[in-house]
Amino acid sequence: MPNATPACVEQRVVAFSLGHPGFGPDRIAAELARAKWGGIRLSPNGVWRVLRRHGLNTRTRRLGLVAGWAAPPEREPRPAPPARHLEVSRPGELVQMDCFYVGRLQGTKGAVWQYTAIDVGSAYCWAELRAGSVKHPQSRWTSALARRVAADLAARGWSLDAVLTDHGSEFAGEFATTLADLGLEHRRIVAGRPQTNGCVERVHETILEECWKPAFARHLLPNITGLREELRRYLRYYNTDRAHTGRWTRGRTPEQVIGKAKMWAR
Repeated sequence: MPNATPACVEQRVVAFSLGHPGFGPDRIAAELARAKWGGIRLSPNGVWRVLRRHGLNTRTRRLGLVAGWAAPPEREPRPAPPARHLEVSRPGELVQMDCFYVGRLQGTKGAVWQYTAIDVGSAYCWAELRAGSVKHPQSRWTSALARRVAADLAARGWSLDAVLTDHGSEFAGEFATTLADLGLEHRRIVAGRPQTNGCVERVHETILEECWKPAFARHLLPNITGLREELRRYLRYYNTDRAHTGRWTRGRTPEQVIGKAKMWAR
């Protein structure tokens, strides 16, 4: 057939999708079009058709093949809600913070939590894994992350003005004292409406699909040391190599928006 996808392109699509099982057709098409992956021009719909022919058109099936188990039927995704935007004029004007429960790991006391911050103006993301209480994250780690974010922004020539969080106990006490010491405004989301903190909620979903699910599929008994390395590598990709298509990034990486600093020399 004249319009059929060449076999060599299909092989590249399948290989890339299994190497990055958390990526969807849009992300796979965008990455394969880059020079580093051969500059393959194929639409997201074309990628999906290739994956469907090979029985790999859902993340669950790709993750199942990587992990070595049969994938159950996958639910149809819910339609995306209407886009709502926060108005910021520069990096550092507003940073959103939240915590994500990763789980309990063998050899780790307590539960592992992901502490996350994202700059709304540049989509630059910071995240750390900490072990602690099973019931809730701790304010000492949110405080440490707030100080790190403020210092990293300052190193790039931006000042941090405000931090938006939910009403959890991890964002009170020591955390509130830290923000006061740094001279930052503490804003809180509307109670019961986590979508108010939409940027950090979306990056949690992105890290879950593109980092944690593939990591847990590859490793039979993951430990916190290995997961920290997985997160470090993924954040470097997310901030410095992954092209973003948001209102502020417009195809640039977060690092291109926010500017460079010696952050990866540590």
